[in-house]
Amino acid sequence: MKKRKLSFFDIWNMSFGYLGIQMGFALQNANASRILQIFGADVHSLSWFWIVAPLMGLIVQPIIGHYSDRTWTRFGRRKPYFLIGSILAAFGLIFMPQSAALTAFMPALWVGAGMLMIMDASFNIAMEPFRALVADLLPSDQRTLGFSVQTALIGFGAVIGSWLPYALSNWFGVSSEALPGEVPYHLILSFIIGAIALIVAVLITISTTKEYSPAELEAFDKAEGIVHEEESSSLMNIFEDFKNMPQTMKQLGWVQFFSWFALFGMWVFATPAIAHHVYNLPLDDTSSKTYQEAGDWVGIIFGVYNGISAIFAFFLPYIAKKIGRKSTHTFSLIAGGIGLISVYFAPSPNWLILSMVGVGIAWASILAMPYAILSGSIPAKKMGVYMGIFNFFIVIPQIINAIIGGPIVKYVYGGNPIYAIVASGVAFLIAATFVSRVKDEDDTIKV
Repeated sequence: MKKRKLSFFDIWNMSFGYLGIQMGFALQNANASRILQIFGADVHSLSWFWIVAPLMGLIVQPIIGHYSDRTWTRFGRRKPYFLIGSILAAFGLIFMPQSAALTAFMPALWVGAGMLMIMDASFNIAMEPFRALVADLLPSDQRTLGFSVQTALIGFGAVIGSWLPYALSNWFGVSSEALPGEVPYHLILSFIIGAIALIVAVLITISTTKEYSPAELEAFDKAEGIVHEEESSSLMNIFEDFKNMPQTMKQLGWVQFFSWFALFGMWVFATPAIAHHVYNLPLDDTSSKTYQEAGDWVGIIFGVYNGISAIFAFFLPYIAKKIGRKSTHTFSLIAGGIGLISVYFAPSPNWLILSMVGVGIAWASILAMPYAILSGSIPAKKMGVYMGIFNFFIVIPQIINAIIGGPIVKYVYGGNPIYAIVASGVAFLIAATFVSRVKDEDDTIKV
């Protein structure tokens, strides 16, 4: 028995829920720092509030991966996690920008940080099973396509989410002005729309995608000569799995470390860096009309890099087939590094669009190539837990950046966050150098 090849439309539907997840995730990435600053956070403490994001990933994803490998209900194996995660994430999206309404319980800043934690935990509940689903349902020779389509949908969703506040304000006349300490209405409405889109997109995947049963997956493994030893379902097995992780995963870990260190720095410091360095605003300005314009423009350029990523994702399988997955990933990370470093030299906001082209190329590859390389070295029965463990190499660099990023900006960069963006570009270049050390088990081109 072999897994059947799926049509492009089937692969599209399989990952369609990721469009809604990424729409909400993009709203968070582009606007969380802005909202927290509105509620009173200063630029040096922003990374500490953001630490909840990688912490949730560190805790949630391996656990979800472990249990989703062992779950089978009449709704499927991975799908129950999509649904639960999307409902909880929608709750966080609706209430984060409206945290000021809950100040009877605690200060708005802490309510907002709590909603950020709920969103991050919920996004992680939904995201990891989507990665595992691609590996579950697709034969090896379709996995690069599967992760590339997933990347494209991530890009489309992120473009919509990133541009939504700007579109509501500039195209539909929704007010973007607010009193100090209040979130503008166009941001509140954007998060509500994102919550609705998230639920709808995930329901489309749930209703159109059929998962293989445990018996079928076991038959596929037997046909390929893969034999699994019986083991208990204890959560403690995660630690044993971590100890026995494939060599390819360890090698990819260094690539992921520097890639995600770079991304976290960009997400946290983009708004204050661009408002200060490009719009020439003082660092303590978090309520002026120009600051809101700068925040909306960060959403636009974040949408640009996600849009480039969605387009480039369709070319990734072709490029990888020609030059190999490792060379493809190396080129992409170098493009991202140059893009972020060039932000420092941008003479006007419009020039940032060009910088984000390189970031978009890197983002497309980061979301596809490491998983395509990794999936060939993981036993199918442990796909979920190893995809969750692989997330350690995503969240640990973010935690480290969250702890040291703010103090570095304050004491090393003299309070200027633009240098955090430049440092992120350098981290991308370092990640590119580590790709050469990775062994790609089932790539047809060895480099």
